[in-house]
Amino acid sequence: MTDFEDITYEIDGAAGIITINRPERYNAFRGKTVEELIKAFRSAWADSRVSAVILTGAGEKAFCTGGDVKQRAETGDYGPTESGMFEIGYLHKLIRDIPKPVIAAVNGVAVGGGHVLHVLCDLSIASENARFGQAGPKVGSFDAGFGSAFLARVVGEKRAREMWYLCRQYDATTAERWGLVNWVVPQEKLLDEAKAVAAEIAEKSPTALKFLKQSFNADTDHQAGLSNLAMSALDLFGKSDEGLEGAKAFAEKRPADFAKYVKA
Repeated sequence: MTDFEDITYEIDGAAGIITINRPERYNAFRGKTVEELIKAFRSAWADSRVSAVILTGAGEKAFCTGGDVKQRAETGDYGPTESGMFEIGYLHKLIRDIPKPVIAAVNGVAVGGGHVLHVLCDLSIASENARFGQAGPKVGSFDAGFGSAFLARVVGEKRAREMWYLCRQYDATTAERWGLVNWVVPQEKLLDEAKAVAAEIAEKSPTALKFLKQSFNADTDHQAGLSNLAMSALDLFGKSDEGLEGAKAFAEKRPADFAKYVKA
């Protein structure tokens, strides 16, 4: 198995368990993290022992808090990668394209790009201490692809707009009521519950599940075009003064000053 720095990957029964392992940064991802996640998902895809993939975060505080804003404030990007690219858009499509169900085991905070990751998973199981939300407009970022358009399919237009425009956080009970997660369990039972679901999936026909996943995705596959456009726009916006103001404010623990960027 590949040695990873930012994640861990193990096979437990029928489950391939991918854990974002940057608890000191609340499991925020940098470019290297994304590359390693891609490698792990591709390994799970190719491994006949794996019937389902579990995606979770290390520790008890966070599932994932999205892109590493401190890294972006320091270097203006998400750090070096082997490919020279920040491939978060490809990771989004890979979670959808892998022909095996992906289960998000949401421990703690799932916010920003981390929230997008759990939304893209086929099933989401939340611990009682989980919290959900978007943060892009607060830190000079956005996801105008799957992170907004697909979210609206999951929770409805009004709630999706509320999440993006207000950047509030919501508890696990609210997330379950909105249909944002499938169910909620005590924190200490979260991973065991996800493994039990993976074992239940392993009893089903893998070919039938593959076709079902592709059928579910067919209705929203056109959003991949929006995602490509959004990622190109985000790359440009992130380097602008307005985009960098959000990252710098976050790193300096002060309110961002976007007032001068308001246009008539």
